[in-house]
Amino acid sequence: MDKQQLIIRIKKKKSFLCIGLDPDLSRIPVPLHLDTHENTVVQFSKNIIAATSDLCVAYKLNMAFFEALGPKGWLVVEKILQEISKDQFTIADAKRGDIGNSSKMYARAFFENLGFDAVTISPYMGYDSVEPFLKFPAKWVILLALTSNPGSEDLQLRKLENGNLLYEEVIILSQKWNMSEKLMYVVGATHPNELKKIRSLIPGSFILIPGIGAQGGDLRKVISAACTSEIGLLINVSRGILYGTESPENYFKAVRERAKVYQTIMQQFIP
Repeated sequence: MDKQQLIIRIKKKKSFLCIGLDPDLSRIPVPLHLDTHENTVVQFSKNIIAATSDLCVAYKLNMAFFEALGPKGWLVVEKILQEISKDQFTIADAKRGDIGNSSKMYARAFFENLGFDAVTISPYMGYDSVEPFLKFPAKWVILLALTSNPGSEDLQLRKLENGNLLYEEVIILSQKWNMSEKLMYVVGATHPNELKKIRSLIPGSFILIPGIGAQGGDLRKVISAACTSEIGLLINVSRGILYGTESPENYFKAVRERAKVYQTIMQQFIP
């Protein structure tokens, strides 16, 4: 899916909501559990997709929750991807980052074999570790820039000798890379003040923003800080949509209602 196709879908659906599929077995209500962990995760994810597909433009699969299932986890990912409509943008939240040969194999795994549209990448091994992902046509690389976890201060907010913070240097440098037009960036919603500066550094790039909901990010502040005429945002919500205390018979109706709250706010910013 290229940039214009993504923008068209955002404007058609009046939404730039990305729903994170983080199927945590410990949080899925016991009455919704099936005979195996794998079947539980598949059915739970299918029900989430069925309840929300018209309200979002993207799904982000957190690979850790699937890899934790062992070898069957990859089969679970395939089954879930089959349930996602082709007009949805799909993200493998894998946070890979390795030397060129290894990155080439990771790129094949996520883009060729699984068919994701995008994958999250740690940029700290440099351009040659990212380049294999960028070579795939109509695929996207989402670089970790400024994340929403407290530990982001340990490295990402360190000031360099040239006066830039480390995350700023990553963004500036990556914009000089070949095929940089295929880059998106992860910026946590818990950094609303930095978002305005980041947007000035990448006025034409999409930003994937986690941290709304359970991590305390404010949706309206984030949109006001970083939305463009092309929208340029994918707002990810995972736990804030997936998990609640409703009874099993009303569970996925409540999931839809939580997703609808976010979509209703987003449509106010889409012309």
